[in-house]
Amino acid sequence: MNGPAVKRRLRRLLLNWFDRHKRDLPWRQDHDPYRVWLSEIMLQQTRVAAAIEHYERFMKRFPTIKRLAAARECSVLAAWSGLGYYRRARMLHAAARKVVKDHAGKFPATARDLRALPGIGRYTAAAIASIAFAEPVAAVDGNIERVLQRVYGESLSGESLWNAAEELLSRKRPGDFNQAMMELGAVVCLPRQPRCLLCPLTTLCATRGERPRAAHPPRQVKREAHYGFDYQDGSVFLTRRSNDATLMPGMWELPEISGVNGSAEAWLTLRHSVTVTDYVVRVVRMPVPEGTNGRWVPESRIATLPLTGLTRKILLAAKII
Repeated sequence: MNGPAVKRRLRRLLLNWFDRHKRDLPWRQDHDPYRVWLSEIMLQQTRVAAAIEHYERFMKRFPTIKRLAAARECSVLAAWSGLGYYRRARMLHAAARKVVKDHAGKFPATARDLRALPGIGRYTAAAIASIAFAEPVAAVDGNIERVLQRVYGESLSGESLWNAAEELLSRKRPGDFNQAMMELGAVVCLPRQPRCLLCPLTTLCATRGERPRAAHPPRQVKREAHYGFDYQDGSVFLTRRSNDATLMPGMWELPEISGVNGSAEAWLTLRHSVTVTDYVVRVVRMPVPEGTNGRWVPESRIATLPLTGLTRKILLAAKII
């Protein structure tokens, strides 16, 4: 894409489209850096539709960064339950404490300073700085990368990708421009079936459609998992993962049991996906095997615990929570 006039036209077309068609999302009500930061962390590895409910519930529980910083980690993990990738929640909590302790509860206003906070990388820092503080810094996530590669018709990567984003960035409206690029990639410039007829940039796009993909996505692995469900006197028996566990340390779950032969023996069967693995999960109503480490948790207390995403899904299906 050559020439300043073409880039000015792209900015104008994109921002006009964004002003008319941007989605009404709860974190767009204002430019509060706490809201922007929380939404950006939640949207890592989580779809917008799935994040909205979690975002609103989390904000009710922790309406300010000071409330979040003062909370116990287990309470933060409980509020995060269902979003997965719990390291995000731990880093969120650590960053909140650092902002309160080192910055008197006020977020750093530049992308450079934001990157010093736990869990904030280059993209997230740029997104917060541009949206909340109007710093003219480009952000590049997966959606923006796809838009840039199609518009330019090149396989951009690394610094060339960030440089391309910086060249196009609107200095007057950097936050809106970054959000507009994300929005375009999320709802129009889709990965496999781009909606080119609806795209405001179609006349400037070098590709106008799908660019050939270099590699096929990894094939899903299919596995089974089996859990025991013991419910007595309004309480459910749960076990807690070790704090040293590689995955989801400290999270609560149903006790895993040895294989179940056939779905007829299962009280509840559901599907659950984790990255490239698809699980068929079979839950059996049974007494807790003797010697199982764990504890009985009353129904009224279960939702306050940091549950694994799968456990939350099982207990929702069982109408326990």
